[in-house]
Amino acid sequence: MPVSVLEGEIHEQPAVLARLLATGAATVERIADRLAGRGLHHVVIAARGSSDNAARYAQYLFGVHNEMTVTLATPSIFTRYHARPRMQGSLVIGISQSGESPDLIAVVEEGRRQGCPTLAITNAPGSPLASAADDTLLLLAETERSVAATKTYTAQLMALAMLSSALADDGRRRAELALVPELVRQVLLAAPGPTAKAIEALAGIDHAVVLGRGFNFATAHELALKLKELARVAAKPYSAADFQYGPIALVETGFAAIVICASGAVQDEIESLIAEMVSRGSRPLVVSDRVGALAASPAPIQLPPAMPEWLSPLVAIVPGQLLAMALARARGLDPDRPRSLQKVTRTR
Repeated sequence: MPVSVLEGEIHEQPAVLARLLATGAATVERIADRLAGRGLHHVVIAARGSSDNAARYAQYLFGVHNEMTVTLATPSIFTRYHARPRMQGSLVIGISQSGESPDLIAVVEEGRRQGCPTLAITNAPGSPLASAADDTLLLLAETERSVAATKTYTAQLMALAMLSSALADDGRRRAELALVPELVRQVLLAAPGPTAKAIEALAGIDHAVVLGRGFNFATAHELALKLKELARVAAKPYSAADFQYGPIALVETGFAAIVICASGAVQDEIESLIAEMVSRGSRPLVVSDRVGALAASPAPIQLPPAMPEWLSPLVAIVPGQLLAMALARARGLDPDRPRSLQKVTRTR
């Protein structure tokens, strides 16, 4: 039995993802049909918090598979500086589990005013964000009671992946999407042992870096956020490439790092970085499906093998959620009541 609301919602994720695939597919295809022929070459996404990390995933997703440039909107330009950046030729997307943040709504409203197609990705039907957009893609995650987003985050990734596949009319990728709920279920079944070792490896740390690259740059950001929210660890996310432009000088014995290394286009570079960190005395915690990468870690967390790289962020974040929750408990913190946070934040 789950001992917290957060743990229960983490374990709901296979069912949530399966439901979104089954029930949301028709809506996704309808939206893709409406967007076809619009000559769209750009995507502007307004989001905050975990939703902003989903938007980082979208940068790679739409860039690699749909050849579209993705910009993360700067909402204060619209709400504080009262400027109207030109967005013609763009699909404007607002991503928010609650759909209530006024600054995100302002971006979508301005996109609609400029004649851009607009889309809300939210867990809240009838929310202000949903009302502001031309179309709404609901996450169908049911009520998320925990303050830290888990099931709504992976549902956002799934919604974006479904939309990208539909826009490209890519049958192979549609079929690969069907694998995700089972892959997440496998991780949840396997995670308790590695997570216990990881907690021991991270005991006593107050600062850490989280490294990823490519599709899993989003995972690095989301895992770092969960460590801050739940365990009060000052975790800094980096691209594995950017980390080599200066921050690597910090690496020495005892340096705390978590590295996400999924098979794919960036695997060799990340494995080389892990080896370099080990040579400097660090023993990074590694989340990977790669035998070589896992062997370098004192507390390896194994991901399922043969996982398509473009879908790995939906799976790789799950052990990170469990890790942050367990580390919070080890520090005597309540993962259901993170300090200074509330479920809905209405930034303007």
